[in-house]
Amino acid sequence: MRHTILARRYAKALFSLGKQEEKTEEYSEKLGAIAGLFQDEQVGVQDALVNPLYPLDVRQQVMAKIAETVQADTMLSGFLTLVVDKNRAAILPDIADELRIMTDKDRNISHGTVISAVALTKTLLAKVQATLEKLTGTQVILTTEVDPSIIGGIIAKVGDLVLDGSIKTQLNGLKESIKGRE
Repeated sequence: MRHTILARRYAKALFSLGKQEEKTEEYSEKLGAIAGLFQDEQVGVQDALVNPLYPLDVRQQVMAKIAETVQADTMLSGFLTLVVDKNRAAILPDIADELRIMTDKDRNISHGTVISAVALTKTLLAKVQATLEKLTGTQVILTTEVDPSIIGGIIAKVGDLVLDGSIKTQLNGLKESIKGRE
């Protein structure tokens, strides 16, 4: 279960602290690295920080070691300790996601996806990126996906903006208009 409202509150607090110290990007990167440790089940970080069978002082020591490993400053270390003290370590990945979103918004960066039937060349991808940046007014960081089922063309998604120029959609539209005439 995702705790996005709670994660957003913690992220907002850390973002405010980072803004005062002019370290929002640094905090976002370091928290993202810590969240990455949660994904690796072999390391067992999530279990060490979340499992109530471990005493609080042991969980605090684990978090202090993690903070030391990522070279967190006193402000970020204090934040991480607070998260463990309040038994909120389970939502650290969500906090990291929310903090990244806030940091990107502050830096005027949007993330988007381009779906195409075949892999796009770097030149064509750069043109698509430039067009999306012009439309959104932000710097756009794109990820690409290949989906042969769209037959041809591309589908570009940036935030709420979806530009669907796929042949599959055009054929479906044509099919519906022909059905409407009958």
